[in-house]
Amino acid sequence: MLNSIDEHPAHAVSKRFEEVAHQPGKLHLDGIHIAFVGNSSWSIQQYRGGVVRALLAHGAKVSIIAPVDRSSEALQALGCEFHPLTLSARSANPLADWKCFSQLTRLYRQLKPDCAFQYTIKPNIYGSLAARLSGVPCIAVTTGLGFVFINNNFVARIGRALYRLALRSVHQVWFLNEDDRREFVKRSLVSEQRTFVLPSEGIDLEHYTPGERQPRENNTFRFLLIARMLWDKGVGEYVEAARRIRAVYPTARFQLLGPADVENPSAISRTQLLAWQDEGLIEYLGTATDVRGAIAQADCIVLPSYREGVPRTLLEAASMEKPIVATDVPGCRDVVRDRVTGRLCRPRSAEDLSQTMLELCQSEEETLRQMGKAGRLDVDARFSEGRVIDIYMKAIALIRRRKSA
Repeated sequence: MLNSIDEHPAHAVSKRFEEVAHQPGKLHLDGIHIAFVGNSSWSIQQYRGGVVRALLAHGAKVSIIAPVDRSSEALQALGCEFHPLTLSARSANPLADWKCFSQLTRLYRQLKPDCAFQYTIKPNIYGSLAARLSGVPCIAVTTGLGFVFINNNFVARIGRALYRLALRSVHQVWFLNEDDRREFVKRSLVSEQRTFVLPSEGIDLEHYTPGERQPRENNTFRFLLIARMLWDKGVGEYVEAARRIRAVYPTARFQLLGPADVENPSAISRTQLLAWQDEGLIEYLGTATDVRGAIAQADCIVLPSYREGVPRTLLEAASMEKPIVATDVPGCRDVVRDRVTGRLCRPRSAEDLSQTMLELCQSEEETLRQMGKAGRLDVDARFSEGRVIDIYMKAIALIRRRKSA
């Protein structure tokens, strides 16, 4: 995986980034206007909040274009302008998608941002088309390939065709791992010279800190999966692994944390989760605005996903010195170093997942502690928020230089 903007051999403009001197004390963005477009206000605050705060601190004007949710007011409190967007991630209704595209076109023409950063499939597709019509430079950030690439049904094929159309004129397309970048280039969805691998969306190691490891009560080992409740996240395999492990390790606990009934074709209902809980297999913790408490109480974090960008929950877990079990798929394997910071297992295999989790369950306490410490060191070296902010700043400075040339 390529870990900095200057290391990417295929990125035509990356060398020109080197011409932009990175001088934190002298960098001023007064008068520059940046728009962030996402499928939720929450995701912009949660995953890009550090970048937004850094831009505001350097004098930039920041507009947020996203659906209204619990984080909308918090973003405005930071100093951002907020513009509500009508968007449904689950809907395949062309009229609803046309409304989203029309809103983005109107907002881009009205706001005239110097650059727009767009995240997830619909903002990337309809935002890129709107940016082309409005003359707004945009960077499409592909945070993970998800449903459109895991599946091959009619809706997924339409999604890939729309990607190919929309990405023709974007300034750049950023990916979170090399596998996703390669997949887009192989399918001719974007030209290779406009691609770049961003080393995750950054993690604040001062916020996610390790606590003192507590002794296990009654030989209990607690596993925790944090994600949206989707079949694509491997939740079904996790539940089946819980069933198998409890047969030989009855004191093990299996927790799930994250929203159910979400707008996604792969969504798992709250009813199904509660049925598994009634069966005694899992504990469903619902949602949390701050996951640090749940991570601190866990012995191991698990993510048996089918594919990821770079999973935030694994970065949070590693930062808090928790060993990880994850599938050997794009995104997960970018974070987990097998047998060093955790274990990798076969995707879509409850049998291999259960065996790997059981191995961690039966490991010596010192082994788990060393994995956790190695994980935090690795995150600090490769995925720190400061590195990601630096890349955004360089990209914006280059765009401003081009516009003023």
